[in-house]
Amino acid sequence: MSKLAIHGGNPVRTKPFPAYNTIGEEEKRAVMQVLDSGVLSRFLGCWDPDFFGGARILEFEMNWVRFFEAKHAISVNSNTSGLFAAIAAAGVEPGDEVIVSPYTMSASAACILGHGAVPVFADIDPSTFCLDPAAIAEKITPRTRAIVTVDLFGHPFEADLTMALAHKHNLIVIEDAAQAPMARYKGRWSGNLGHMGIFSLNYHKHIHTGEGGMVVTSDHALAEKLQLLRNHGEAVIEDKGVSDLGNIVGQNYRMTEIEAAIGTEQLKKLPGLMTPWIQNAREISSFMGQFAGITPPKEQADCQHSYYVHASKWNAEITGVIRERFVEALRAELPPTLGRESEGAVISGGYVRPLYLQPVYQKRSAWALKHLDNQPRYFKGLCPVTERMHEEELFLHEYMKPHLTREDRQAFYDAFEKVWEGLGELT
Repeated sequence: MSKLAIHGGNPVRTKPFPAYNTIGEEEKRAVMQVLDSGVLSRFLGCWDPDFFGGARILEFEMNWVRFFEAKHAISVNSNTSGLFAAIAAAGVEPGDEVIVSPYTMSASAACILGHGAVPVFADIDPSTFCLDPAAIAEKITPRTRAIVTVDLFGHPFEADLTMALAHKHNLIVIEDAAQAPMARYKGRWSGNLGHMGIFSLNYHKHIHTGEGGMVVTSDHALAEKLQLLRNHGEAVIEDKGVSDLGNIVGQNYRMTEIEAAIGTEQLKKLPGLMTPWIQNAREISSFMGQFAGITPPKEQADCQHSYYVHASKWNAEITGVIRERFVEALRAELPPTLGRESEGAVISGGYVRPLYLQPVYQKRSAWALKHLDNQPRYFKGLCPVTERMHEEELFLHEYMKPHLTREDRQAFYDAFEKVWEGLGELT
């Protein structure tokens, strides 16, 4: 057996993995057409045909509607902006409670704080890592106004049970689908599973526009509110004849014509990217499933995972080694990815620390938390499944991406097998 790199042996591979880059000549031509037109943005913050943006914005939104079988698509300058707009459109007011996952990017909960409301963290399902409907049910109170659910790592949330709770308690469900384009739940696209769904077009997503996002909804009233909130709606409501003024204090969440032009070309590429992406992920799951103590990502029946990352679980009792030592040894065998050299190998233990353990919640530094008579309790142990996944079991990698060759994936397999044979050296 070769000596592990973590102990001074030669690594399995030293040549960096190639960068994931979906930008090509199509996007360059589209950008140059926008630049040549001289119209880089066409939004006007008054009631005018250009209130809805320029030709590229309208084209991109319509293409998104057609592709994802939505009724309305509203472009924004980030998924975060989309979440803030969705919370406002849902009618969330100061003091309201919004149930949200603790295991997600910070914006999924910050949008709640930003409207003076209270994030209520419910635990996750240990198989899909999405919100557990049973945990949601336990957190509903008379003050609950909405649920922000996250299609974490690309697996759609349990929509039927969650939406049944929402209908029973008259709640709005906001689906953060940032990591889940082309994921499916019982034949329906992610993003369409709640009342509003938000996609990310940040540079490290499946497709991107540099920065950007898209909100979809089948509700015309919510779509109108989202359009107002995106573009200084308070200045428009009189001329537009809007009677529902709740929360219509708009922002500048507008996407540029350049980003929309890039997005239109990127959207065309999405199916061609996702087919090998999913195939590679399933191949890797089959490989990893051979090893006792490792549980590859679960793809629930009637669902399609989009594998933003490949998220598996580690069982230290079976393997005899804690996750951190295994991940550390595996990282030592593989090189970084071009453009991401400072990160080392794209393998990690855990995802983000449970949000309620962040200082903003522990110190209650946000306005919404400072001024409450009944202070919410954010403490270690609040969501035990989430904490166990983060601290002990979950480990992630990105070697399923479609630009990686069979040779690239084989390097991951070889490194994995080498470290597995040397587990005894890591105890």
